[in-house]
Amino acid sequence: MKNPFLSIIIPAYNEAQRLPDTLEKIHTFLLKQSYSAEIIVVENGSTDDTYTIAQGLQKQIKNLIVIHETQRGKGWAVKRGILEAGGEYRFICDADLSMPIEELPHFLPPEQQDEAIAIASREAPGAKRYHEPEYRHLIGRAFNWLVRVLLLPGLNDTQCGFKCFRADAAERVFPLVTITGWTFDAEALFIARRLGYSIREIPIPWYYHAHSNIKVLRDSLQMGTDLLKIRWNALRGKYHAGN
Repeated sequence: MKNPFLSIIIPAYNEAQRLPDTLEKIHTFLLKQSYSAEIIVVENGSTDDTYTIAQGLQKQIKNLIVIHETQRGKGWAVKRGILEAGGEYRFICDADLSMPIEELPHFLPPEQQDEAIAIASREAPGAKRYHEPEYRHLIGRAFNWLVRVLLLPGLNDTQCGFKCFRADAAERVFPLVTITGWTFDAEALFIARRLGYSIREIPIPWYYHAHSNIKVLRDSLQMGTDLLKIRWNALRGKYHAGN
């Protein structure tokens, strides 16, 4: 589809079980909207049938694009999808749909007119969390404290997996993203601020799902290291548009 209004980018690693239901819900929702849209699934390095299943669903979902990427990493998958998308707005969407797709209008015009970037927040006033273990919440809050101290003061939740970038912001920010793993969100938002783009947090209902590709201890250590890497990259001048 050439130049749709909206592109929905779904990074998918070992999502064979959840992806069909997620795509059906998104497709059903989009059929009710007045704007044009495409769905881009970026499968990267799965060891299950994610890629084959996604390809099979293209028969029913005509606006579904499936990309196979051999390199693992959520950040890598999102960057690939964002830069191959054609939408005026580019919405990053987790495959578990922990935020109901019905919340999507809050990230788009007419509700969002002036913001270049709108991000889902589980901490903004009005947000609600459901079924999340307390230890996961505490780890997330500790990480966000580090993000605010080192990179992004004032943002309460940089790691929720639902974010919408206006096309001009996406096409300037994501070529500069270097983090291939979970912390790509913080890097992308840090770059966006340095380039002068506005960011708004949108309170959402968020539902915890026990099945997750995150390994809490290992990935937490890597994410902390990534924050220092982002700060070091900034000091070295790596985040200037045109680099």
